[in-house]
Amino acid sequence: MRTWLYRWLENRVSSFPPELPEKPPATVWGFIRHFSRPFYPLLAAGFVLSLASSVIEVWVFSFVGKLVDKLGSADRATFFAENKWELLFFLFMALFVQQSVNISADSIENQGMRGNYAMRIRWLAHRYMLRQSMEFFHNEFAGRIATKVMQAALGVRDVVMKLTQVIAWVAMFVVSAFTAFISNDWRLAIPLVLWLILYAITMRHFVPKLGKLSERQADMRSLVTGRIVDTYTNMPTVKLFAHASREDEYAKEGMSWMLDAVHRSMRVSTDMNLALNAINAMLLTGTAAMAVWLWHIEAITVGAIAFSVGLVYRMLGMAHWVLWEIAGLFEDFGVVKDGVDVVSREHLVKDKPAARPLAVQDGEIVFDHVHFNYGKPVENGREVLAGLTLTIKPGEKVGLVGRSGAGKSTLTNLLLRFYDIGSGRIAIDGQDISDVTQESLRAAIGVVTQDTSLLHRSVRDNIRYGRPDASEADIIAAAGKAHASEFIANLVDPNGRRGYEAHVGERGVKLSGGQRQRVAIARVLLKNAPILILDEATSALDSEVEAAIQENLNALMEGKTVIAVAHRLSTIAAMDRLIVMDKGRIVEEGTHAELLKRKKGIYASLWARQSGGFLIPEDIKAPEPAE
Repeated sequence: MRTWLYRWLENRVSSFPPELPEKPPATVWGFIRHFSRPFYPLLAAGFVLSLASSVIEVWVFSFVGKLVDKLGSADRATFFAENKWELLFFLFMALFVQQSVNISADSIENQGMRGNYAMRIRWLAHRYMLRQSMEFFHNEFAGRIATKVMQAALGVRDVVMKLTQVIAWVAMFVVSAFTAFISNDWRLAIPLVLWLILYAITMRHFVPKLGKLSERQADMRSLVTGRIVDTYTNMPTVKLFAHASREDEYAKEGMSWMLDAVHRSMRVSTDMNLALNAINAMLLTGTAAMAVWLWHIEAITVGAIAFSVGLVYRMLGMAHWVLWEIAGLFEDFGVVKDGVDVVSREHLVKDKPAARPLAVQDGEIVFDHVHFNYGKPVENGREVLAGLTLTIKPGEKVGLVGRSGAGKSTLTNLLLRFYDIGSGRIAIDGQDISDVTQESLRAAIGVVTQDTSLLHRSVRDNIRYGRPDASEADIIAAAGKAHASEFIANLVDPNGRRGYEAHVGERGVKLSGGQRQRVAIARVLLKNAPILILDEATSALDSEVEAAIQENLNALMEGKTVIAVAHRLSTIAAMDRLIVMDKGRIVEEGTHAELLKRKKGIYASLWARQSGGFLIPEDIKAPEPAE
């Protein structure tokens, strides 16, 4: 029965809803309500049970006080016979009702909400963040984003549960105690009223300070995590430049800021405890003195003294806890606010409400008067892409050539819709890419870049990323075509996993640059998309492996529309057409042979400056192009 109840509560709200999440509201309370709605029934039940629990507890103290009075005047021989029903009712309330209420409240909290609440928020927030634009991730620490997602989930859960259960329980307990004091003698409640006033003043003075300091701590914690993760992620660079000491200082600076926030918070906490101890002592001595004086003038009984002093002791035990819960509530508000600033940002690149999947029949690509400047104002008429117009025919292999900053990579990023263009139009087979879903657009384009990063998963998972439903035979075949089978067979990771089961490390750091590139090529071979983007796809390979893979790339390019970006011109010289870009514009186009005939052209100049297959700086005098 108990296991069934636990499972029933655990499954009342789905932790992993399949629907794509909406943008959360950008206000703290709106953010909290947005993620809390599915839990309203459980929260309401927990709220009612908390109120019931506090009323029962005060009633138990009140009953004990009355029992003391009866024991003082009762005949021992007849006491149980005369009070058996009252005593049995007390036992029923204390042993069954109170325990049942507490167990039910604990079950709702622990099984229904404690785990599911935070996990559902993390799931939804993660899915929303996953669909943020590339620009968003370029401007934020990955570790900082992850920390805020994790912390905001806990913050929302704790705010709501403290308000509906802890604070509700305490409020009802105080009201019930106040009522019970008045039922004995209204003057017995005077110390409690004075204590509540001083308690409220104490909270008003200290809690907002703690809230602001806690918000600062949460932000510093995220910053420190971001800095540390950034260092760990770029460990090869740290080692190569021998900058461990520099990274020590970088982390120390962030940790010092965080420690300063902690010290400030702890000072306020100590001062708050001093004030609370003082007013608690006043409540205890004031209540005891008032009770004794009222007994002395025969206004209350001995049982009332026992009840009032016992209840005050219980309240004093709660006072520190309550104040810390309230301070924690403000801290949670700060954590949620800190998370809202990141999680609730608008997606810069969004699918239109009526966006449909892209249907690629031929693979024609059209850039029609495209203007783009990464959201920056145009200065001196200079844009990253300035009215670029280009048509790539179905199945055509086009090479993009130009100096650094010419706009080549920007062109491919816009085709992938990592950014939205300023004006103009980009279309595939007549379909404006802004009118189709981003998922379907990117599913139709295979990409191999020079800076290849792999997921910290097995080799098999990394290759299968190109086509998740691929069979084992397909994966092995793709690896073979990419000339990766041999080194994969010899892989062993620190956990003893071998071959295709071996994990490659974060961003693939356990593999060499050439090995990572071959896994990436296998992934794209497996994807077999109708449009292919090659951005220095073989730059990390040695000449022998490059020549072997080039044959398979040629086979892969067969029947596909291809855009190849290269600084090593020899790798794209055989393309159907070469597009030469400069300052965001197309300045030359034609075949390799046609462009070499333009002796004063940019391509001919770049070709002449080749040294070992790579471009050399412009300030080195180059020989004149051959006739």
